[in-house]
Amino acid sequence: MDNLNKISVVNINKKYNGQIILEDISFDIKSGEFISILGSSGCGKTTLLKILIGIEKSDTGSILKDGEEITNKKPSERGMGLVFQNYALFPNMNVWNNVAYALKAQRLPKEEIKQRVDDVLAIVGLSEFALKKPGKMSGGQQQRVAIARTLALNPDIILFDEPMAALDADIRMSLRKEIKELQKKLNKTMIYVTHDQEEAFSMSDRIIVMNDNHIVQYDTPNNIYKHPQNDFVKKFVVNHLDEKAKAILDSTK
Repeated sequence: MDNLNKISVVNINKKYNGQIILEDISFDIKSGEFISILGSSGCGKTTLLKILIGIEKSDTGSILKDGEEITNKKPSERGMGLVFQNYALFPNMNVWNNVAYALKAQRLPKEEIKQRVDDVLAIVGLSEFALKKPGKMSGGQQQRVAIARTLALNPDIILFDEPMAALDADIRMSLRKEIKELQKKLNKTMIYVTHDQEEAFSMSDRIIVMNDNHIVQYDTPNNIYKHPQNDFVKKFVVNHLDEKAKAILDSTK
């Protein structure tokens, strides 16, 4: 196994009530990569994310992290964090306590909790909002709180489940840039589930394109755009990019 692989997924299969949800899923992710899992609703991408973090079990196959088998490990033992689409914040708690909640549950020393929470709020630019409650904040700000809460746990892999689906276009554009800058700054491996072609192409080092519960292409945005492997990739991915994105890709080698 390549020692540079942060994650290796080997022949994952999953069925619900006899219906195929994931079929022969295999891929590798390098340390520090930003990978998007792109596909329409029902293609299996969220189930795959849940299997990676351990809140769902696959029927067959294995997952390795840093070369170690983690297929049957608990979510808390995998060194991964998950940012949900719906923020999943406690409305009765302020921002600081939302971020601190999981750290308190781990019974970490108070000084360590304070340091971690203050640090991650600074990283996501929310220090001045520490005492605000989520209901008084915009959707984009609430999603940054959710990201800060995940960062506070110091995972080496961060998973995102369509984190911008509920946000308007301007906020999505801004948050895309912030997440990508954060990834570069912290050198975290990130796996990002989306149905949005522009999102995947603007943020990713490589993209896993899924259709009918299996992977149809796994490549760089540039190669997917210029060399789609089949008609589905061409129609679902390439034809849905706007002219600005196409111009950027056309200008690259």
